[in-house]
Amino acid sequence: MRDYLKRLVTTGAAYQFGDILAKGLALITLPLYTRHVSTESYGAAESLLTAVILSSIVLRFGVGEAFIRFYFDDADEARRDRLTRTAIATVAWTTTIASLVAVAFAANLSKLLLGYDDPELIDCAILGLWAFTNLEMVYAQLRVDERTRIYVYASGANVVMTVTFTVALVVFAGQGARGLLLGNFGASALVVLGLWFVLRRRFSLRVNPTDLRAMLSFGLPTVPADASVYALQVADRFYLLRAYSPSAAGLYAVALKLATVVFVAVRGFQYAWPPLAYSIDSDEEAARLYSLVTTYYALATGVVVCGVALLGRWMVRLLAGPEFFGAYKALPWLALGWALYGLYLVFIVIAGRARVTSRNFGAAAAGLAANVALLVLLVPDSGANLGIAGAGLALCGAYAVMLAVMYMLTRNLFRVGFQWRRLAQLATILTAVAVSGELLLPTSGVAGLALRTAWLALVPALLLGTKFFAPHEWDQARSLVSDGRRRVAAFRAKGGEVEEYAEDPLKDL
Repeated sequence: MRDYLKRLVTTGAAYQFGDILAKGLALITLPLYTRHVSTESYGAAESLLTAVILSSIVLRFGVGEAFIRFYFDDADEARRDRLTRTAIATVAWTTTIASLVAVAFAANLSKLLLGYDDPELIDCAILGLWAFTNLEMVYAQLRVDERTRIYVYASGANVVMTVTFTVALVVFAGQGARGLLLGNFGASALVVLGLWFVLRRRFSLRVNPTDLRAMLSFGLPTVPADASVYALQVADRFYLLRAYSPSAAGLYAVALKLATVVFVAVRGFQYAWPPLAYSIDSDEEAARLYSLVTTYYALATGVVVCGVALLGRWMVRLLAGPEFFGAYKALPWLALGWALYGLYLVFIVIAGRARVTSRNFGAAAAGLAANVALLVLLVPDSGANLGIAGAGLALCGAYAVMLAVMYMLTRNLFRVGFQWRRLAQLATILTAVAVSGELLLPTSGVAGLALRTAWLALVPALLLGTKFFAPHEWDQARSLVSDGRRRVAAFRAKGGEVEEYAEDPLKDL
């Protein structure tokens, strides 16, 4: 079990590298962008970013998810290579055809999505649709082989080019929302082309019909569920943009950027978790691991969410312009929403392990319906009028509904003995610290920041005082720390060569 956790942490950290670098630089450059882009333009750009990702889910037809699942069903390298080529070729064809069609209707799409005519901005988003979707497919190939080194190189190059292009286009060329999109997706397109060349042994535009039918049979039922889940993150932004206020959509977009501190952890988990979870042959061993990982994930992300809830105002003051300060109202709820999404991924793997992916849609549809209902109730003047905070609350409520339904639909497929007592104990402590700190402590000034930072120390104190950690977990933690030190020492001794679980990704060049 310790080795599995070590693999999860190690590969997750590698997959987080690009996100940590990207989100870190995004936070640093956020004050720069928000001084050159209006709240309305920022909201439009961020809304199109989410629309790109939603469209990408549909255009993949579930092939990416099926590829990861089937890859571990067969150890024959020739068949794995054939499966990889089919998956990459399928996504390349669907995205290219869809992008060409979308360019022809860019003006219509602009009026539909934005409410005004800006086909050039839509063209930038269409480039993003092609680049993002193909990049996700190539990254999936790297993840199944745990080729962490080349993943780090590629994601790092993507980040550096994105920041360079975006600053040049937004700050110096004055391209506003177009610069935000073109800088982001232009870099991704270049990385896709580079990775296709580097991994050319497994790159092809030929599709094997037998492999494609098998992947579509598994993957297509996941598309409505995945699209519905992501629609949760699109619905609130477009609802604010079109039905409430473009300015509110801009504030909400900034809050989403600042919730990155949770998103990075979730993204690393999202990339590292399925390959590890599917690679375990024993169902009994897998069930134990799923339970333990759920508890540790909730602990790690829960502490970060608690910190965001207490320190959110200072984050906004530091990293965004004064006109964006209202973003702090939605920040804690968006951080919590990201954390809940990561828990949903545990149940996705359970359904995938049992090969009953069609059940995902019931949970996703229930979550989407709850999100829409809560948006109408909590956001506008006719309801509770909580503005962007209401949109964040609606997102959390939707994820809570989705988790409950998903648990009911999967609990008999693959039984996992979740540690309910520890999860309840953790939730109680984190909620008590966050709520009490918000009610009792100052909301501004250096004294308020110091007091709230110190207040966070109550979390580990209460966890230790209530004996949250078992004795054997302390032993495993010390072992992991020792192993980490050994890896760092080995890394330095080798002159910076990364130690991987997989083979050298460049050996076949």
